[in-house]
Amino acid sequence: MRRLWTPAWIARHVAMVVLTVGFLGLGWWQVSRAAAGNSLSWGYAVEWPIFAGFVVYVWWREVKLARNRAAEADAPPPDPAVTPEPAVTAGSRPAVRRPVRVSRAPVGDDAVQDTDLAAYNHYLSWLNANPGARPGDYPG
Repeated sequence: MRRLWTPAWIARHVAMVVLTVGFLGLGWWQVSRAAAGNSLSWGYAVEWPIFAGFVVYVWWREVKLARNRAAEADAPPPDPAVTPEPAVTAGSRPAVRRPVRVSRAPVGDDAVQDTDLAAYNHYLSWLNANPGARPGDYPG
């Protein structure tokens, strides 16, 4: 519980209170405007309390997550002799492994040359050699 009273968490608590009170105040202001005859304010009068509820919901989720992480950090490490191997289920994600390096064989000179590809590569090399030129200046 002490972890929720660090300076960062105090700032979060204060921000939650300020935002919630502010949003509820803006909702009340819209209710008073709607009662004065502004019919568009009825929508805003409903919207501001929803925003306040969302702020409280996000704050509560963050508090629960911090408490769960603190409980996991304080728990003693499991005994490796007692821990069984995890069972693989149908919906489990695969383990992350090191990438496999694949060597590429160089293409020989006797490979069939694609004429369209060769023309496009010639066009690209011309554009690279003439940086100020427009594509319409290409002589090919």
